[in-house]
Amino acid sequence: MCTHDMVNLNALSPEEAEKELLACCASRAFAREVAAGRPYAGQAELGAAAEAAVRALAWPDVEEALAAHPRIGERAAGAGRESEWSRQEQSGVEDHVRAELAEGNRVYEQRFGHVYLICATGLSGEEMLARLKERLDHDEATERAVVRDELAKITKLRLARI
Repeated sequence: MCTHDMVNLNALSPEEAEKELLACCASRAFAREVAAGRPYAGQAELGAAAEAAVRALAWPDVEEALAAHPRIGERAAGAGRESEWSRQEQSGVEDHVRAELAEGNRVYEQRFGHVYLICATGLSGEEMLARLKERLDHDEATERAVVRDELAKITKLRLARI
């Protein structure tokens, strides 16, 4: 986020700031926490606050954020900013891998009760599929820690765009 954008985020009303932040992580608790921490001196400070906020979320708040993410390999519907970002982030998914990802998503969701979340930026479909298969062997506590890590990565990347 450039200095101009940081000034704008810092100057928004709490409600407007929360709305902007929800585009980065769709947890209301996250948006409230990060908006309340303003003003931020720069991207590094904002990123650190956002990462801390993601890691401090109660699991139901993480699930709220997960509900806004499309399945890996599925095209996000809609014309909104979050949908466009999701399509860009998943641009590495090749058509021939989509069916395998769809089946992997089904198995993952059955096992863990939520979408498979991975910071897809820069990864090929094969890499995302391989990581999905590895993560199916995790116990619930291990997988929840990985989900928080991935959510924090995605959130920080998206913060740079608002």
